[in-house]
Amino acid sequence: MSEHVSVMTRKGQITVPADIRRALGLREGDQVAFVLTDPERRQVSLQPVRSVAERTHGVIAPRRRPEDFHALRQQFEDDVAEEALAELRPGVGRPS
Repeated sequence: MSEHVSVMTRKGQITVPADIRRALGLREGDQVAFVLTDPERRQVSLQPVRSVAERTHGVIAPRRRPEDFHALRQQFEDDVAEEALAELRPGVGRPS
Protein backbone atom coordinates (compact mmCIF):
# COMPACT_ATOMS: atom_id res chain seq x y z
CA MET A 1 0.00 0.00 0.00
CA SER A 2 1.37 3.40 -0.96
CA GLU A 3 0.52 6.69 0.69
CA HIS A 4 0.19 10.05 -1.05
CA VAL A 5 -0.37 13.39 0.64
CA SER A 6 -2.36 16.29 -0.79
CA VAL A 7 -3.21 19.68 0.70
CA MET A 8 -6.81 20.90 0.89
CA THR A 9 -7.46 24.47 -0.26
CA ARG A 10 -9.59 27.03 1.56
CA LYS A 11 -12.49 25.97 -0.71
CA GLY A 12 -12.15 22.31 0.23
CA GLN A 13 -10.47 21.28 -3.02
CA ILE A 14 -7.74 18.66 -3.18
CA THR A 15 -5.46 17.42 -5.93
CA VAL A 16 -5.58 13.70 -6.60
CA PRO A 17 -1.94 12.61 -7.04
CA ALA A 18 -0.95 11.47 -10.53
CA ASP A 19 -0.17 7.89 -9.41
CA ILE A 20 -3.69 7.56 -7.97
CA ARG A 21 -5.31 9.11 -11.07
CA ARG A 22 -3.46 6.63 -13.28
CA ALA A 23 -4.32 3.67 -11.04
CA LEU A 24 -8.04 4.61 -11.09
CA GLY A 25 -8.05 5.59 -14.78
CA LEU A 26 -9.21 9.12 -13.96
CA ARG A 27 -9.18 11.88 -16.56
CA GLU A 28 -10.05 15.58 -16.46
CA GLY A 29 -13.79 16.02 -15.92
CA ASP A 30 -14.32 12.55 -14.38
CA GLN A 31 -16.40 12.32 -11.24
CA VAL A 32 -15.16 10.61 -8.09
CA ALA A 33 -17.00 9.36 -5.02
CA PHE A 34 -15.67 9.73 -1.50
CA VAL A 35 -16.90 6.76 0.55
CA LEU A 36 -16.65 6.96 4.34
CA THR A 37 -15.46 3.40 4.96
CA ASP A 38 -14.75 3.63 8.71
CA PRO A 39 -16.16 6.70 10.47
CA GLU A 40 -14.57 5.83 13.83
CA ARG A 41 -11.09 5.63 12.29
CA ARG A 42 -11.90 8.52 9.90
CA GLN A 43 -11.06 6.49 6.80
CA VAL A 44 -12.33 7.31 3.32
CA SER A 45 -11.94 5.59 -0.02
CA LEU A 46 -11.89 7.36 -3.37
CA GLN A 47 -13.72 5.63 -6.22
CA PRO A 48 -14.30 6.65 -9.84
CA VAL A 49 -17.94 7.24 -10.77
CA ARG A 50 -18.60 5.85 -14.21
CA SER A 51 -21.31 7.20 -16.51
CA VAL A 52 -24.50 5.27 -17.12
CA ALA A 53 -23.25 4.53 -20.63
CA GLU A 54 -20.00 3.05 -19.31
CA ARG A 55 -21.75 1.03 -16.59
CA THR A 56 -24.38 -0.41 -18.93
CA HIS A 57 -22.34 -0.87 -22.11
CA GLY A 58 -23.00 -4.33 -23.54
CA VAL A 59 -25.84 -5.20 -21.15
CA ILE A 60 -28.36 -5.52 -23.99
CA ALA A 61 -27.25 -7.22 -27.17
CA PRO A 62 -28.31 -5.50 -30.41
CA ARG A 63 -30.62 -7.35 -32.81
CA ARG A 64 -27.78 -7.60 -35.31
CA ARG A 65 -24.05 -7.28 -34.84
CA PRO A 66 -22.98 -4.73 -35.81
CA GLU A 67 -26.16 -2.66 -35.89
CA ASP A 68 -26.88 -1.45 -39.45
CA PHE A 69 -27.51 2.24 -38.77
CA HIS A 70 -27.85 3.04 -42.47
CA ALA A 71 -30.71 0.53 -42.77
CA LEU A 72 -32.34 1.87 -39.58
CA ARG A 73 -32.14 5.43 -40.92
CA GLN A 74 -33.59 4.33 -44.28
CA GLN A 75 -36.48 2.53 -42.53
CA PHE A 76 -37.20 5.65 -40.47
CA GLU A 77 -37.21 7.87 -43.56
CA ASP A 78 -39.50 5.44 -45.41
CA ASP A 79 -41.92 5.38 -42.47
CA VAL A 80 -42.00 9.20 -42.27
CA ALA A 81 -42.58 9.45 -46.03
CA GLU A 82 -45.42 6.92 -45.85
CA GLU A 83 -47.08 8.87 -43.03
CA ALA A 84 -46.78 12.11 -45.02
CA LEU A 85 -48.30 10.49 -48.11
CA ALA A 86 -51.16 9.04 -46.05
CA GLU A 87 -52.00 12.56 -44.83
CA LEU A 88 -52.11 13.85 -48.42
CA ARG A 89 -54.36 11.10 -49.80
CA PRO A 90 -58.00 12.25 -49.84
CA GLY A 91 -60.34 10.23 -47.64
CA VAL A 92 -57.63 8.12 -46.03
CA GLY A 93 -57.54 8.46 -42.27
CA ARG A 94 -59.78 11.57 -42.27
CA PRO A 95 -63.54 11.96 -42.21
CA SER A 96 -64.94 13.17 -45.54
